[in-house]
Amino acid sequence: MAPATLPVNLCDHPPWVIASTRFNRNPLPIEIQGVRRAHRSFFACLDRHTDPAARARCFRDYMRIVFRVGAWHREPSRLARRSLRNSYLRFLRGWMLDASSPEGAVLKGWVESRFGIPPAFHAGLIEDVHGPAYLLYLAERMRGSARTNAVESQFDLLYEYVQYELRRRHPGVQAFTLYRGVKNLGDYRVVGKTGETGVVLRLNNLNSFSSRLEHAWEFGSCVLVAEVPGSKIFFRSDLLPGTLPRREEESLVIGGDYEVTVRSY
Repeated sequence: MAPATLPVNLCDHPPWVIASTRFNRNPLPIEIQGVRRAHRSFFACLDRHTDPAARARCFRDYMRIVFRVGAWHREPSRLARRSLRNSYLRFLRGWMLDASSPEGAVLKGWVESRFGIPPAFHAGLIEDVHGPAYLLYLAERMRGSARTNAVESQFDLLYEYVQYELRRRHPGVQAFTLYRGVKNLGDYRVVGKTGETGVVLRLNNLNSFSSRLEHAWEFGSCVLVAEVPGSKIFFRSDLLPGTLPRREEESLVIGGDYEVTVRSY
């Protein structure tokens, strides 16, 4: 069976803590090592703005300067243009189209490397690190990462920006009620039960959730209701309006074991 967590990660809490239901019940801030220190001038810029829209512009401007996001058309070399086009935006949009795509594999790989939580699903349930689903994930992660411009560092900064915004917009709020529509509960490993309609599921290491229950019903005949720690939200669309058109209620959530309530038709 594939391990639930790796022995190490790049965060200030070990993987088995972050992936646990105890962490979800008692959330703590998570920091990826070195990111805020390396980009302290950026976070100082955020501190100066009271308008969320101004902070979002600050983030986009900083990404253009540091990672040259959006500057691909200025490059004379075709390979250079391709590398710059493969920014965090491409991977977020690719994920929304298909979480089991190469873009999805790269995002899951980032979660695995930073948080120490390997994927549980990629075009199939990952039962073993030698099984076909895990080997496909590795191959697509490698293929999707080709010719990118420090894309994992872009994800690092995106995560830390989202964490900053959540704490600033929702001071004192540690968790959010989110909803995930599913077609087949058989795609999830049940690791426990919490009452008549409650179960503990081992979610994938990255998952799409919605802030609106009615939106979640569009994706399946069952809806998982979870209390998600703010520190396990990698991306939330409303914090960067326009990044994912028509997906302003979408959140990408770091996985692990979650106590969820299952609602069905």
